[in-house]
This record gives sequence, C-alpha cells and structure tokens, in this order.
Amino acid sequence: MFEELVKRDFKKKYKRTVLGMGWSMLSPLLMLLVMKVVFEQFFGRTMSHYTTYLFCGLLTFNWFSESTNSGMRSLFANAAIFTKVNVPKYIFLFAVNIQVLINFGLTLLVFFLFCAIDHVQFTWKFVFMLYPIATLLLFNIGVGMILSALFIFFRDIDYLWSIMLQLTMYGSAIFYTVEKMSPKAQIVFACNPVYRHIAYIREIVLSGTIPSLGTHLVLAGFALAAVLAGAFMYKHYNTKFLYYV
Repeated sequence: MFEELVKRDFKKKYKRTVLGMGWSMLSPLLMLLVMKVVFEQFFGRTMSHYTTYLFCGLLTFNWFSESTNSGMRSLFANAAIFTKVNVPKYIFLFAVNIQVLINFGLTLLVFFLFCAIDHVQFTWKFVFMLYPIATLLLFNIGVGMILSALFIFFRDIDYLWSIMLQLTMYGSAIFYTVEKMSPKAQIVFACNPVYRHIAYIREIVLSGTIPSLGTHLVLAGFALAAVLAGAFMYKHYNTKFLYYV
C-alpha cells in the first residue's frame, strides 16, 4: 500500500504536464535565476561562489517548504481511505515525503552540476551531506505530522503556515550572510533548524570542512524533537481524526 501511495502521489503531481518531472528541476532553477539577478548586486559582489551559496539555501528551503506543505494536507486528503480501512495514518505522510525526497534528489543532481560550473572543489567530505539530508528528512516528517494533525481540526493552519514559511525563508540567510551581524542576531539564526541545515551544507560544499560535533548533535536534536512531538500528536488524537474529516 505504501508503494502504491508513493506512485499515486508522484503521478498526481505531474499529471497532464508537458515537462513532467522536469518541473522539479526547472522551478528551483528559475527561482535561482531571479534571486541571483536581484540580490547578487547587493550581497554577491564580495563573495566568491555566490551562485552556489544561493543554491544551497534555495535547495534546502524548497525541500522543507514542499515537504511540510504537502505533509500538512496528507492526512486530510486521504480521509476517504483511513475512515473505511484501518491503516496506520502516518503512512500517508511517509508516502508524501518519499515523493518529495525524489524531487529533492533530482534537484540535488542539478546542484552538483552548478558546483562544477562554479569551480567548486569536490572532496570526499561531500559524503557528509547525507547527514543533514537524513536529519532534515526526519525533521520534515515530524513537522508534517504536527501540521497534518492540526489541519484536521483547524483549517486556519494552512494560512498560518504560509506566513511562517515566508518568515522562515527570510530568516534562513538564503541570499545574505550572518557573519557580520550582532552576536544576539546570530543566536536567533542558530535557533532556526532550516538555517542550521543550510549552514551545514554550505560548510561542506564551500569551505570543505566538516562541521563540529556540536552541530551534528543540534541537528539530531531538532529531528528527534520534531518526530517525538509529531508521534505524540498522532497517538493522542488517533481516534479523534475520524470525527473531524
């Protein structure tokens, strides 16, 4: 059933489109082009590999945005199934995240191509990118579980989350740097899970260094906290979902 749900969501996303899966790569590339033209004059003049720097941020944030937006509606969209068949409700969220992960993987290949064009040095340390990918996947699942549970009871979550995503995007240093900001401001950025994942990937790709053990523990902590909170909500409201869909 899980396999069929993944196939269904994947086909549904690109149904009746000419480019199909090509949109997974074209959409972030167009956004990258726009942001590069707009912000390079302000932030990229003194920064080497600004295109790669910008792409790191967009790549990570877009994955988080698409995963949580799709996850938020996953439970409600499959109400016709779980109200008739007794299946684990988290399976719908997992299927959505696998589908979004495939899209992220396709965009990641384009990202590596841009790194080569931008003359970024590839090292064996790129393997460590698997760590933030794994922790962000778990974090996305946890946040998706929280949002999908809340969406069943409060449709306003859809509008509130769109605002939250806008704030998260501007607070993730996608097109600017935080090094010259005040220590207090940097602490605020450090509390943003999306920014911490972006910073991890940038450190691997642009600096060629492996982040500290503390950074690894922080990312794991974000992922664990989100998954535990989401699992608690699913377990606590499991029987109530049926009465609100």
